[in-house]
Amino acid sequence: MSQFDVTVIGSGPGGYVAAIRCAQLGFKTAIIEKYPTMGGTCLNVGCIPSKALLDSSEHFENAKHNFANHGIIINDPVADITRMVARKNEVVEQTTKGIQFLMDKNKITVFEGVGSFESATQIKVTKNDGSTEMLDSKYTIIATGSKPSTLPFITLDKERIITSTEALELKEIPKHLIVIGGGVIGLELGSVYKRLGSEVTVVEFMDKIIPTMDGALSKELNKVLRKQGMKFNLSTGVQSVERNGDSVKVTAKDKKGEEVVFEGDYVLVAVGRKPYTEGLAVEKAGVDLDERGKVKVNEHLQTNVSNIYAIGDVVQGAMLAHKASEEGTLVAELIAGQKPHINYNLIPGVVYTWPEVAAVGKTEEQLKAEGVAIKIGNFPMRALGRSRASGDIDGFIKVIADEKTDEILGVHMIGARAADLIAEAVVAMEYRASAEDISRMSHAHPTYAEAMKEAALDATGKRAIHF
Repeated sequence: MSQFDVTVIGSGPGGYVAAIRCAQLGFKTAIIEKYPTMGGTCLNVGCIPSKALLDSSEHFENAKHNFANHGIIINDPVADITRMVARKNEVVEQTTKGIQFLMDKNKITVFEGVGSFESATQIKVTKNDGSTEMLDSKYTIIATGSKPSTLPFITLDKERIITSTEALELKEIPKHLIVIGGGVIGLELGSVYKRLGSEVTVVEFMDKIIPTMDGALSKELNKVLRKQGMKFNLSTGVQSVERNGDSVKVTAKDKKGEEVVFEGDYVLVAVGRKPYTEGLAVEKAGVDLDERGKVKVNEHLQTNVSNIYAIGDVVQGAMLAHKASEEGTLVAELIAGQKPHINYNLIPGVVYTWPEVAAVGKTEEQLKAEGVAIKIGNFPMRALGRSRASGDIDGFIKVIADEKTDEILGVHMIGARAADLIAEAVVAMEYRASAEDISRMSHAHPTYAEAMKEAALDATGKRAIHF
């Protein structure tokens, strides 16, 4: 029986980072991955491939509609979905091979197969050929991630009624893509195909898109995506999804309780994700799950079995790759006797539409519900010279600060490169900066980041300079 200090089950952004940090800290480390390639959902069928298609479709959108404004004339560009998907696969292959390289570099033993508990310290690896291997591990980190959710009355045929996984592999551009769910996944993949020429209709049960984010972001993104041609049906509950040959029909009820019908050639079910513990046999180790199937953990991500930890999508909290990575690092350092920490309030969230949406900290709605006295600063991207130069004038940055102390409590932005700009807000809030601190920092001109300075200035009660 092979013996290890730490065994990680799952090689996604939480798992592989945990394994690397454990190895760096001197632990004899193993990682178990059931698929032939490493990287989990994020690298194989999530973050990385979706961004590859988003970038390809954005290039096409610009060539078709925006290049002429820059004096670049391209007559009738054609979207080759086959080549786009092939390029996406090349990016995925390069990235997953990079993870394998890191495993080798850090002398981490990789087992391909399904990892399942036999006891709190023994793990069985069932390989694809049916053979098994037993591991003995002092500590185990569960990092098995999540998989797409569906609605109980929807049958996913993975051909016309699909999840995000299949949406990354389509062999044709849909004529009419119906997206069930107005969250991050649905809007990102809806954007891909809208740019490529599909009619895209989003059906969302809630009364706004990206419902967990600040209301101002939801309103602005709705406006911008509508301007791009995406259609939204909010406060609309899906009742049934039927396929007839190459056609699909979605029947729903609108906010008035009246029946509405949508017909297209593909339906993307993007109603969230659920924790994946299938085949893990946690009961043999005595590990408890909650009513939603998530692994129960304490503030140190430790399960009720002291030598077993769990991280990422399989535990409570936002299902974000970077959150899982931070948790992987934290657990490795806890096992090593260090005292790391994570401030979950400062885990940023991003939507990779164009313009991008990003946020960190609390929303205006949350702070008002908590009775916190706040002041708000806003600055529109269209007031920036850099935005006008690039043509990316949609969006704004919103800074929320404590009314008494001026400490920044939340930053919410929509605009060009918001996914990168949010890092400034994270750093500021990690060090408990005030709005005045940011307003007095020099920001290079011309940049999109100047909007952060101006919004912070507005939040202090002084007037923004350029608006």
